[in-house]
Amino acid sequence: MRLHVGCAMWTHQPWQGRFLPHPLPPKERLHAYASWCNAVEGNTTFYATPSRATVEMWAGQVEPDFRFVLKLPKVITHEHRLNKVDQELRTFLTAMEPLGPRVHALWIQLPASFAPTDLGSLAAFLHHAPTGFRYAVEVRHPAFFEEERPAWQLEQVLARVGAEWVPFDTVTLFQTPASSYGEREAWLNKPRVQRRTRALTEYPIVRYIGRDDVDVTIKGWQYLADQAASWLREGRSPTIFLHTPDNAESLALARRFHDDVRARVPELDPLPEPIPAEPPTLF
Repeated sequence: MRLHVGCAMWTHQPWQGRFLPHPLPPKERLHAYASWCNAVEGNTTFYATPSRATVEMWAGQVEPDFRFVLKLPKVITHEHRLNKVDQELRTFLTAMEPLGPRVHALWIQLPASFAPTDLGSLAAFLHHAPTGFRYAVEVRHPAFFEEERPAWQLEQVLARVGAEWVPFDTVTLFQTPASSYGEREAWLNKPRVQRRTRALTEYPIVRYIGRDDVDVTIKGWQYLADQAASWLREGRSPTIFLHTPDNAESLALARRFHDDVRARVPELDPLPEPIPAEPPTLF
């Protein structure tokens, strides 16, 4: 029984000197982050496939039980829309090999224009994708959330290969009008879709975004803490990623979420103690 929690990145300027030691060279940043959380969203891989040497550096900073959910490059998901991408996928997977078991899932984030009529492309991609990996799909087209038939069709496509549907829960974000620049920007860029809590596999993944107000964010995730506890009791191993519009507190919030679930499921192992942001002093 394992609960993975994490953030959208492992380095963020507002964390430096508060949660994470500062300054830190690149070869130590992920290690410091991993003392707070046991998973991370691999968002940087969406923009470009990193070099194998970079991935080796990542692997060297974390234990084998740390988990990456790696976003496939946009050339695969957005530019080619999953069609004729064998070479691009092979290049990406070769680069990721040093992570070994740390790869929790390959994350297929599809554009909002990817509609129910495009499900054939997703089905074909998943059918021919290399085995040995978990696949997790995030859709943003409103029809998948508002109409029963497209949702059912997507679930059928995913079930054939044991893939998971990754919901991005933005309900708390859109509950009241934006009150900061970061919240206004999030309102423009994040999908406004209905909440989804149905797990298709043993490894559900949820991305939750709250508000800049910590109390509002925590209040909004109580249903998700209940759901994560329920999944754990069912023998599932959920992964929850915590976001806020500015992400200034998201590192601490991820740990707080883990604590909230552990209060519901006391047998859940605690996270390790974080590396101190400042070295200890003699006095």
